[in-house]
Amino acid sequence: MRTGKRTRRRARRRKQIAGACIVILLILLILGLAGILLWRNIKISQRKSDSGKDAVTEQEMTQENKTETITETQTEAVTEPPVSLGISAEDLYSANAFLVRTKTGETLLDKGSAEQIYPASMTKVMTAVVILENISDLQAEVRLSEEMFDELYRQEASLAGFLPGETVTARDLLYGVMLPSGAECCTGLADYIAGSEEGFADLMNRKAAELGMENTHFVNASGLHDPGHYTTAADMAKLMEYALRNDTFKEIASSAWHSTEPTDMHPDGITVYNTLFGSMTEEIRDSGIITGGKTGYTGEAGLCLASFAEINGETFILVTAGADGNHETEQFHVLDAYAVYRALEF
Repeated sequence: MRTGKRTRRRARRRKQIAGACIVILLILLILGLAGILLWRNIKISQRKSDSGKDAVTEQEMTQENKTETITETQTEAVTEPPVSLGISAEDLYSANAFLVRTKTGETLLDKGSAEQIYPASMTKVMTAVVILENISDLQAEVRLSEEMFDELYRQEASLAGFLPGETVTARDLLYGVMLPSGAECCTGLADYIAGSEEGFADLMNRKAAELGMENTHFVNASGLHDPGHYTTAADMAKLMEYALRNDTFKEIASSAWHSTEPTDMHPDGITVYNTLFGSMTEEIRDSGIITGGKTGYTGEAGLCLASFAEINGETFILVTAGADGNHETEQFHVLDAYAVYRALEF
């Protein structure tokens, strides 16, 4: 009996121990799962934290880059080499003058630039612009009518050397407009493009309005004097700045001479020369300071010049008008341009 009781007690203890082990194992398993879940949550939190930091860092870097760009731009603006002019407007022969630095738009000299002037042959800058923008083929052949020459002879207009009834390419006529200031070239191209010089003048005035030349009005293509044909030095500088954006215009305006193609009346062609370079003294021509431009003269306009110079990699435009003299005197408009460009100080 006692042996049976002891056996039953041992069996109960073994069951109790086994139950306790199972409970302990369950507790350990629960703790293990809890630990895994905790570790997983910690990792997720860290990744979110790191992601947030990265986003902030990226934003900070972007802001820093923007700040650096702004700073660099501001530095460039501040470090733009200043330009001054070592000459006074009162030192000029010309009654009106306007000098602009195209890179910055700065006005470096202003002498009556808003006063009305007569542009004379500076008009041909606008004539050339309208031709270039309204003709698709510069190799097009243009006939110079006999009738138009009668009026040009009567007004003693300057001519390039083409003859009544001659057929010439538009390109050669364009050189004739700008270099020797040929009125027959202007009228011939005006008739070809617009049907008449009056119609061509309308195109000139539309372009002037488009460019903001508020104090300018044209009545002809050559610049022959007319009370209703006027501009200002500031307006003319605005026109020259626009014209120089056209590579063909710039090439022509800076050419010293040009030989034309053969025609029925000139089998060997003709060679036309730039009146600007022809008006220079040897010293001015050899200096190379004046790159190109367009001269002008009538008794009412005086000697005038719309010129440009490329100095230190920059383009400067000077328009002068109202200088005393004529074709037979010293060329005071050219002397003024040489003095002004030479006086630029960097």
